[in-house]
Amino acid sequence: MRCLGLDLGDKRIGIAISDELGITAQGLQTLERRSLKADLAALQTLIDTHGVTEIVVGMPRNMDGSYGERAAIIEQFMEALEAACQLPCTPWDERLTSRQADRVLRAAGQHRRQPKSVRDRMAAQLILQSYMDYQHIRANRARPEL
Repeated sequence: MRCLGLDLGDKRIGIAISDELGITAQGLQTLERRSLKADLAALQTLIDTHGVTEIVVGMPRNMDGSYGERAAIIEQFMEALEAACQLPCTPWDERLTSRQADRVLRAAGQHRRQPKSVRDRMAAQLILQSYMDYQHIRANRARPEL
């Protein structure tokens, strides 16, 4: 099972990918947005190249849990992506991932020197890792203790 994680912005799409076991997420690349058709084609190429079986898309939420103003745009993109790629797209809470990415980069001494594309890729990695961690916790709770 290989998952692709997306942090969708107006100018860029941060992209992360899981390992084949679905345990760890790594930043893959940042896609400069051009048009919906071009973005979907570029993502399809990555999906085919890496054998992706599921896509996780960061969904903007407010701190109270309600959906942010960009949520409708993200949902439309997800519908187009599902139709184009024939893969399930799962929305995942992206609250504070950009700030968390900034903290990680700052701790590594790279915050000021790195372009925004690095932050977008790191945010996608954090979104995907959060999703996979949740899936593993849920799976482990379902297992009976020995």
